[in-house]
Amino acid sequence: QVHLVESGGGLVQAGGSLRLSCAASGRTFNNYDMAWFRQAPGKEREFVAAISWGGGRTDYADSVKGQFTISRDNARNMFYLQMNSLKPEDTAIYFCATGRVHGPGQFNSDYWGQGTQVTVSS
Repeated sequence: QVHLVESGGGLVQAGGSLRLSCAASGRTFNNYDMAWFRQAPGKEREFVAAISWGGGRTDYADSVKGQFTISRDNARNMFYLQMNSLKPEDTAIYFCATGRVHGPGQFNSDYWGQGTQVTVSS
């Protein structure tokens, strides 16, 4: 059974940084693309970033380009989202997902984690 478990969220002041982690188990994840999504209160879940199965290609939402960095360690089945210069509008629940990239900002997810809360205070 596939499990994705996010960690690393928390409360941070504007301008600060957080590194989210996603621990994956239950399948050979180096065969799958991975992505991060987020959902702010009262809003729909939105795409944040994706990384190809080998790590050679990445894609970011325009709102986080130059601010967030997605990475993966296939040997450890770990995936990461480094978030810098955080802003209050980055406050959301962040989810990792496994699946396939289908184009810029388009990710077909088959499994999701439970999410980790990120709160950025002004």
